Amino acid sequence: MATLAGIIFVFMYMVIVSEKIHRTVAAVLGAVAMLLLGILSQEQAIHHVDFNTLGLLVGMMVLVGVTSHTGLFDYVAVKAAKVARAEPRRLLIYLGLITAVFSAFLDNVTTVLLMVPVTFSITQKLHLKPIPFLLTQIIASNIGGTATLIGDPPNIMIGSAVKELTFVAFIENLAPIAFINLAIVIFIMEVIYRKNLETKPELQAEMMQMDEKESLKDMKLLYKALFVLGLTILGFFTHSLTHIENSTIALAGGFLLLLLAGGSHHLVESTMKSVEWATIFFFIGLFIAVGGLIETGIIGSLAQQAVELTGGDVTATSLLVLWLSAIVSSVLDNIPFVATMIPLIQGMGEMGVSNLEPIWWSLALGACLGGNGTLVGASANLIVAGLAAERGVRITFINYLKVGFPIMIFTIVLSTVYVYLRYLI
Repeated sequence: MATLAGIIFVFMYMVIVSEKIHRTVAAVLGAVAMLLLGILSQEQAIHHVDFNTLGLLVGMMVLVGVTSHTGLFDYVAVKAAKVARAEPRRLLIYLGLITAVFSAFLDNVTTVLLMVPVTFSITQKLHLKPIPFLLTQIIASNIGGTATLIGDPPNIMIGSAVKELTFVAFIENLAPIAFINLAIVIFIMEVIYRKNLETKPELQAEMMQMDEKESLKDMKLLYKALFVLGLTILGFFTHSLTHIENSTIALAGGFLLLLLAGGSHHLVESTMKSVEWATIFFFIGLFIAVGGLIETGIIGSLAQQAVELTGGDVTATSLLVLWLSAIVSSVLDNIPFVATMIPLIQGMGEMGVSNLEPIWWSLALGACLGGNGTLVGASANLIVAGLAAERGVRITFINYLKVGFPIMIFTIVLSTVYVYLRYLI
C-alpha cells in the first residue's frame, strides 16, 4: 500500500506542477484515488482534513468579500497616491508597503486581487509602465504574508498543526525579519526601476485633484466592516487567553459582518461567489492525499531519514528546512510542499528532535519567501500575471525570474542569519 500511495502522490504532484489540469482537480482526484484503492477509509480521510485551516480561509474570504463592497481598498490606494504627491518613486514604495500590510492581515491572494486594478488605474493616469509596480507588489505580498498567522496559506497550515504557535507568536517571531526584508527589498526595487519612474508634472497635478472619498460607496457598511475586522483581529491576539480556535474567530467575524450588513439573499450569494472555493477544495484533496502518506508510514520513514542526515541536530535541521523550503517553493506551489513537510517535522519530534520551534519558523520563512523566486512560486504571483495579461501587459517567466530569484535568495540569506542568531546560538 505504501508504494501505491507514493505513486499516486507523486503523479498528483507532477500534474499540479505541470498546470495542464487545474490543481484542484488534480488534488481531489488524488484524494479520491487514495479512497477508492483502500489506502484510506472515509473516516481516516475526514480525520486528516484540517477544519481549522479551511475555516480560517473561508471566514477571512467572507470578511474581505463584504468589506470590498465599501470601496475601502480603492480609498486607501488613492489616498496613498496623494500622500506620495503622485511622485512615481514614492508611489512605488507606498503601494509596496500597503500591499505588504494588507497581505499580513488579509492574505496575499486577496490583497493582489484588490490592489492590481487600482495600480493599473493610477499608472495609466500618470502614464507609467505598470511592471515595476506589479513586480514590487508580488514580492511585497509574499513578504508581508510571512509576518502573521493569517497572511499566507503556509502559515495558516503551520499554525493550525502546531497549537503552541499562536497569532501573537507568529508576529513576535516572523514580523521582525519580514519588516527588515521588506524595507531592503523595496529599496532595491526602487533602485532597479528608477529610470522607469518618471512622469509629467501636469499628470501629477491631475492625480492630486482626485477625491479619494468618492471611492467610498457605503459608509454605514464601512463602519460595520471596520468594527468587525477590529473584533476579529482582537480575537486572534487574545487566542492564548480565550483558547478559541482561529477558524472559529474568522468564521464568527465573517458571518457576523454578513448579518450586520443585512444578510440579504443577494449579499450572501455575491459574497459566497467571492470565496475561492477552488482553493478550499484544493486543500481538502491535499490533506487527504498527505493523509495517505501518513497512514502508510511514508512520512514517518522520511522523518527518520532526515533525522539521520542531520544527526538530530536542531541547527542543521533548521537551516536545511529553511533552504530546502525556499528552493522547492520557488519552483513548486508552496501549499502542497508545506502540507507534506508538516507531518514530516512532527515525525522528527517523535524521533527525538527536542526543540522543533526553530524548524517551524524556518519552514514558514522558507515557504513564504521562496514563493518570490519564480512566477509559479506562489498563487499571488500567477494571479497578478493573469490580471496583467487581461489588460495587455505581459509578465514573462524569464523577466520575472531575473528580478524575483536574486531577491528571494537575498531574503533567505537574511533569514538564515536571523534564524541562527535568534534561535540557534
